[in-house]
This record gives sequence, C-alpha cells and structure tokens, in this order.
Amino acid sequence: MDIIVSQLLTGLSIASILLLVALGLAVIYGVTGVINLAHGEFVMLGAYAAWALQAQFGLGLLASLVPIFVLLALFGWLIEALVIRHLYDRPLDTILATWGIGVIAQQAIRLIAGGELRYVEMPPSLANSVNLLGATESAYRLFILFVALALFGLTAVLYRYTNFGLKLRAITQNRAVASSFGINSARIYRITFAYGAGLAGLAGALVSPLKSVSPEMGTTYVVDAFMVVVLGGAQSLMGTLMSSGLLGELSGYLAFYSNDTIAKALVLLAIVVLIRFRPQGLFVSRIRT
Repeated sequence: MDIIVSQLLTGLSIASILLLVALGLAVIYGVTGVINLAHGEFVMLGAYAAWALQAQFGLGLLASLVPIFVLLALFGWLIEALVIRHLYDRPLDTILATWGIGVIAQQAIRLIAGGELRYVEMPPSLANSVNLLGATESAYRLFILFVALALFGLTAVLYRYTNFGLKLRAITQNRAVASSFGINSARIYRITFAYGAGLAGLAGALVSPLKSVSPEMGTTYVVDAFMVVVLGGAQSLMGTLMSSGLLGELSGYLAFYSNDTIAKALVLLAIVVLIRFRPQGLFVSRIRT
C-alpha cells in the first residue's frame, strides 16, 4: 500500500510542476493563438527573481511570490506592447520573435548574474516531510501541488465568472464580432499575455528550491509545457489540468521501473504517436476556454 501511495504522490508532484509551468502557456495560446517560445525564459526569469530577492534583499521565497508575479506580468505586458501586438495572425513571425526574445533573456541573465548555478533556499516551515498512508512526501512538494490547483481554480473562475472572462471568451470565439460590440481586443490580449507571463514567473520561483537556477533552465520547462498543452488540446483549461495529471503519473510510473531519462523519452514518443493519430489532443472543447 505504501508503494502505491508513494507512486501516486510522486506522479502528483510531477503533475503539479507540469501544471504550474504549462498553465501560463495554455492561457496565452488559448486566447491569443501565439506560440510563445520565450515561455521557458519567463519561468527562468521568475527563478532568478526569487534568487535575487533572497540573496540581495533577504526576502524569503513565500514573501517574494507576489512581487515576482507583478514583475513578470509587467515584463509580459511590455513584450506584448512592443513586439507581439504587431505580429498577431502571423504565426511564423511570432515563433521567430518569441524565440529571439528568449535568447536575449538568456544572454542578459548571463551578463547580469553570471552563468554559474544559483540556489534558492526552501522555506524552513516547508522543509519537513509529511507521512501520508505510510508514504513520505516533502511538505514543500505538497505545497506546490496546492498552489498549482489554487492557481488553476483562480484562472478558471476568472474565465467563467467575471466580466473580463466574458469579454475574453467572446474574443476567442470571434474577434471581429466582439470588437463590433465595443470590446477592446487589444487590451484583453495584453492583459492575458501579462497574466500568462506572471504565472510563468510564479512557476519558476516555486520550482527554484527544487532545481538549480541557470540561464538554460527554461529550455527544459518549455518542452514540458508544450507537451502538456498539446496533449490537453491547447484550447481547454481543463485539458491542461487533465494532461498534467496524466503525464505526471505516467512519468512517475515509468521512472520507477527505469530511470528519469528513459521515462521522458518514452513519454515524448507516446505524445508523438498520439498527435499522429489525434492532432487535436485528448481533451478538446468546442470553443477556447
């Protein structure tokens, strides 16, 4: 029983990180249609912000989460205002532009903070382990699971039960018709891009105590995020949640019987086979939500 619970918790731990990283990407792509290759660098910048606030200002990780969200949201706002808004409906151009933004962000961090690995201290109150049905799990990983689900719930509420969400869904269904009713689609897109960037920054800050912080760390996370979004159908928040859980449990199960490298390769192979026969993903909604 303890092995089963341990495997389940391992899968949920992986799933929570996947959900954190992919949620911002799903929000941006689901609303604006922009394939944001700089998403991994947004995650990386969030991790470096956590390190800087801790190392330079003595601010603990939990206390720095709100400032990090605001900083990355402002950064996303500027990127959309200066670059992305000129490239809507030009998918190849947005891919090249966001890739270039990611490269620039990496090199800027190298120049400012150096290329060596950085480390963020885990909150002391969450450094212990918790016993659940005979299995032991890190309290911090359970905290990440709680935060990931809370952010997902908050995003779903914003989409479904607010005036902003109503306007957003109108634009994603038919931008021209929504604009004819006086909805400012440019403003909605900018806020959405900023919110997605803020979520990515939070993801980077939260995973920073678990992995060393480096300029290249975003590359791995953007691959994971795209796997989740592709599997989830790219247009459904619920699909993002379900695909995160599925990939997390599958990765944990495969890693238990082999190793992390083989598990990731097998998961990637499974997704390639899936999109060959079901390119729309597993969890598809009729409209973008």
